[in-house]
Amino acid sequence: MSTTRRAAPPPAQTLPPVTPKLAPRSNPMQPKPPQPPRASLKPPRSADRTRRHRLTTGICLVAALGVGLVAMTAGSADYTILEVIQVLAGRGTPAQELILLDFRAPRVVAGLAVGASLGLAGTLTQTFARNPLATPDILGVTSGAALGAVAAICLGGGGYAVAAPLLALGIPTMSTVGAVCSATVVYGLAWRGGINSYRLILIGIGATATLSGITSYLIAQAKITDAQAAAVWLVGNLSGVSWSSVWPVVVVLAVVAPVAASQSRDLAVSQLGDDLAVSLGVAMQRHRMIVIGCAVALTAAAVSASGPVEFVAFVSPQIALRLTGAARPPLFTSALAGAILVAGADSLVRGVLPGERPVGLITAMIGAPYLIWLLIRHRGGTDGL
Repeated sequence: MSTTRRAAPPPAQTLPPVTPKLAPRSNPMQPKPPQPPRASLKPPRSADRTRRHRLTTGICLVAALGVGLVAMTAGSADYTILEVIQVLAGRGTPAQELILLDFRAPRVVAGLAVGASLGLAGTLTQTFARNPLATPDILGVTSGAALGAVAAICLGGGGYAVAAPLLALGIPTMSTVGAVCSATVVYGLAWRGGINSYRLILIGIGATATLSGITSYLIAQAKITDAQAAAVWLVGNLSGVSWSSVWPVVVVLAVVAPVAASQSRDLAVSQLGDDLAVSLGVAMQRHRMIVIGCAVALTAAAVSASGPVEFVAFVSPQIALRLTGAARPPLFTSALAGAILVAGADSLVRGVLPGERPVGLITAMIGAPYLIWLLIRHRGGTDGL
């Protein structure tokens, strides 16, 4: 009997033990890989700024109208806001119309127009020079306008026979001539293949000191009555303002404001630097001339009506800048802030403070501490404060 031997099964293959792979430890010092952007439900920041800008401008417009109505009630004769509205609507008595429309309305309108002009002029110069200290007060434009007006007051009405024809030109014309000459000299001396804000401010301070000295000399040599009128006017005063001195400011503001608005885009682009602005299509020389011309016309018109009201052109753009959260001082919000500041200060000196004080004293008391605070806050740098 034959036996069949079966083949032995192959030995079982043993697999190597599988060790679980652990995730590598994250190094806290190693930067994390960039994550894909997540969809945000919040609106873009630019949209928030635009909405905030429009809302702030609307609130400032309503506030300016409200301050104007309140200023109409300030004075020796007490009137309510309702009575003022009735007189403005043509339903007042002859006595009310005489007091409110002939005496108080020119002063209130002058305060609003002068403040708006100075606020807009300050915004143009600060944005143009990219420095919050570059205002018409510091650059010598205000001092030049004041010198022209004082020359018309003192020389035209004084004992200088050769200068008597100056009085016929009028204070607005002489203020404009003085402002234009001062701005031309300061800009020409500061130009070195471009405008550096630090050099522009230093030259403006020197020009302001020189022009103020000449103004003081004219007052010292004038008649006592003319010198007294010029000294009171130089502080910044709205008392005795009539419709004849208000209309030039209103007309200049109405004409210059649209021109300034047309330069808004170029002002924004010029903040990036002259070279980049030129590459983006901005005609810098033409743009500079338009901006300086607008600032000079606004400053001269304001100074001719009320005298040099100090620090309004400096403070108003900075207030509007912080209210709107914009990258640069907004034009019309700054103008409204200036109107509120001057009209509110004038109503304060007429209705609250004892005796009637020049409005320029109140604006100086507000603006000078702010200037000191700004210099202390930016003490680490000079250019582009």
